[in-house]
Amino acid sequence: MASFSKPSRIAVVGNYVPRRCGIATFTADLCEALAAEFHEATCFALPVNDIEEGYKYPPRVRFELVEQELESYGAAAEFLNSIEADLVSLQHEYGIFGGPAGSHVLTLLRELRMPVVTTLHTVLKQPDPEQRRVLQEIAQLSDRLVVMSRRSIEFLEQIYGVPAGKIDFIPHGIPDVPFVDPNFYKDQFGVEGKVVLLTFGLLSRNKGIETVIRALPEVLERHRNLVYMVVGATHPSVLRREGEAYRNWLKQQARAEGVDQAIIFHNEFVTLEQLLARMGAADIYITPYLSEAQMTSGTLAYNLGAGKAVISTPYWYAQELLAEERGTLVPFGDPRAVAAAILGLLENETARHAMRKRAYLAGRDMVWPKVARAYLETFGQAREDRLRRPRRVFPLGAVRRLASPAFINLDHLRAMTDDAGILQHAVFSVPNYDEGYSTDDNARALILMVLLERIEEPSAEMRALTSRYLAFLWHAFNAAVARFRNFLSYDRRWREEIGSEDSHGRALWALGTVLGRCGRPELRGPAAQLFHRALPDVSAFSSPRAWAFTLLGIHEYMRQFAGDKAAQYARAVLAEKLMDSYRRNGAPDWPWFELIAAYDNARLPHALLVCAEAMNRPDMAGAALRALDWLAKLEQRDGHFAPIGCNGFYVRGGECARFDQQPVETWSMISAALEARRVTGEPRWREAAQSAFDWFLGGNDLGLPLYDPHSGGCRDALQPDRLNQNQGAESTLSFLLSMVELRLASAAARPEDELIAKSA
Repeated sequence: MASFSKPSRIAVVGNYVPRRCGIATFTADLCEALAAEFHEATCFALPVNDIEEGYKYPPRVRFELVEQELESYGAAAEFLNSIEADLVSLQHEYGIFGGPAGSHVLTLLRELRMPVVTTLHTVLKQPDPEQRRVLQEIAQLSDRLVVMSRRSIEFLEQIYGVPAGKIDFIPHGIPDVPFVDPNFYKDQFGVEGKVVLLTFGLLSRNKGIETVIRALPEVLERHRNLVYMVVGATHPSVLRREGEAYRNWLKQQARAEGVDQAIIFHNEFVTLEQLLARMGAADIYITPYLSEAQMTSGTLAYNLGAGKAVISTPYWYAQELLAEERGTLVPFGDPRAVAAAILGLLENETARHAMRKRAYLAGRDMVWPKVARAYLETFGQAREDRLRRPRRVFPLGAVRRLASPAFINLDHLRAMTDDAGILQHAVFSVPNYDEGYSTDDNARALILMVLLERIEEPSAEMRALTSRYLAFLWHAFNAAVARFRNFLSYDRRWREEIGSEDSHGRALWALGTVLGRCGRPELRGPAAQLFHRALPDVSAFSSPRAWAFTLLGIHEYMRQFAGDKAAQYARAVLAEKLMDSYRRNGAPDWPWFELIAAYDNARLPHALLVCAEAMNRPDMAGAALRALDWLAKLEQRDGHFAPIGCNGFYVRGGECARFDQQPVETWSMISAALEARRVTGEPRWREAAQSAFDWFLGGNDLGLPLYDPHSGGCRDALQPDRLNQNQGAESTLSFLLSMVELRLASAAARPEDELIAKSA
């Protein structure tokens, strides 16, 4: 199986020890095995309580569900979403969840945002309509299904319509125990020198133990030293319903058959260590279940893996596990056949030991470390599937799409700004001081404030913010090397002497915007000094985005200073560099500037397009529009905008990353599409801008809005199964700038362009 990205926070939903049932044991064993095999992961459990007082769970349990309370399933989903679990592993058995056919679990699954892998412990051949409906919806809501028998795969495909590609076979996990002589353990139980038959598990009427009791007289005639150990407490639900009626009836049957002295009932729920010791003492293990409709059996798997000689009725799991002479199958409810099988194994020691060896070797693939690794591969596959095929949180037509904001809310911008400038990051909507500030974000914030002054009369607070962001750029400029620094810590220490080329280009873009659009002389003076001191070095830059950001800054600057020869020269040099990059890397199926489409992509054709018009270069305009058209089509998927994800980007010849989708990429598409609409007059570019803006409001892969109307901020990213809830500066500024640019475009638009004005 291929290797995929493993989740780091795994939630396992199902019964859990000390609750007494097979699912509880399996869930606990799976959690421990996952934790042991994948130390980087946090594995925790969400058990389902069937009694009011619950159970004294170990620390691995983080949240408890109440079986019959529907509300607890919704609360569990909210809990898992809030802690951002990476994956949920659901252990499904109809009887452990509340509602008709365990349908309460659907409330949990419907609300989960992360990938879900469901292990099906039961797959019915003849489900009633409610059982069929529940399992089919579980399959639909799960990213992958795990089964422990091949027949389950057959049933899922043929009866429930589940695609085979969604199903993984992983065997039932078992402890890794040595292959030992049973005599080593017998003295612990007072059965030394005896032949030991063993059946263990929680007692209930479907176990068929009476069949073995009725077989014992014939066996004891030839083997007087034989003892039959029946280990296990009565199933808790049976105990609550009818007490020990079944166990007492079995004892009566033993007395009636005259074999009561040869049977030992251990009425206790044993620990794993106690169980392994009892298994070790057994010469033959027997599972005499009465029905074929059993897809798994932990007890059978344990004994096969321990190298026991096994006799079983032919229920589905036994047929599969004991094939190829790994055990002996006998008809249901047939004491004579059971007796014959016991005698056959006891009186042919060579055959019995050969069977034991075959069973033990087959069990090596079922030990928990191997099973845990198989689960981790399936979990990684589920995450990969979600990356490739995102799932809308709400069905189409029921998307929680926000209405476009009626006003431009600067509350979060204010919260993120202190006396130094705007902070880079947030924890949810709370500023994160640890990450400090960046020139990139303060340049974006300066552009926003200048453009806002074109829409509304600035307040004293807005004017102060504009000055503060410009002051940050002034402080960021390292005059000794004529370069901008980028990262400033919260204690006002620069983390480098020279920032990235991109941050330098963004600073020039902001300064050019001040000079081209701001009417305040007190800002234009310092902006002009910085612009002219920082511009010359850009011609030596190698980053196409730095060229593009600078070209956008020159374009803004030349709104007021079109005759500046130095700026004209810089524009010509950088535009030709960008055009040359397009010629060298572009192809009919890849009309792009680089061999990768990475971040802030639309800025490249946007910059070339504004230069083409000013420089009267139709070839540049053609290249820019071809590239933008290609990008716009690439980022329209499934009827909505889906920007290239930063988790891998899009390398030529590879696969376009779907996630994580970033607001800055969306803003760049809106800006470029609006410019293409202005240059060409084609309405489709207006529609492209509208579609990209809708991404912020819920018109995206998950149907979730990134804009937060309560804080005025924007969430940082759209991930395969959730939103990144942090509302950093880049994301918030990308939304606000998108909104402002749409407003400005609508103000300059012809009457038929009113759609954007209304939507923005």
